Amino acid sequence: MSDDARYEDGAEAPVHLKAFEADDLQVISALVQDAVFPGLEMRWLPAKRRFALLINRFRWEDKVRRAERVQSLLSFEDVMKVASTGVARDKDTIYSLLSLTFTPGEDGTGTLELTLAGDGAIRLEIEALDVTLKDMTRPYKAPSGKRPNHD
Repeated sequence: MSDDARYEDGAEAPVHLKAFEADDLQVISALVQDAVFPGLEMRWLPAKRRFALLINRFRWEDKVRRAERVQSLLSFEDVMKVASTGVARDKDTIYSLLSLTFTPGEDGTGTLELTLAGDGAIRLEIEALDVTLKDMTRPYKAPSGKRPNHD
């Protein structure tokens, strides 16, 4: 029998959230804090104006159980431009997502910044705030067996 957690074992259902306003984005940002992903799990689809990450997020919403992660899709719609610093798209580089920050522009436009551990960052120029976080797998025991610690 596997040591992986099961949704049936917990009180929480899989996360599926949308953010259309900055306050909503703060909730998603808190849930994806300390998510990890390899450089190859980033996709920029300019024809669809979508940027997406397949992340392994820590389940911050489960405060009483053991340390768990879940694979989730974090997608951004209405993206006009993507820029990054300190980011390489390769299979060997693993990134840790720290936060999502929205800076509004005119008429609903703005800049969404994904801050990564170290000096990395991804900047999305967007026409409108439209962010989705959706759990794609069942939770699994975090490989470290520990909750991320921020001293």
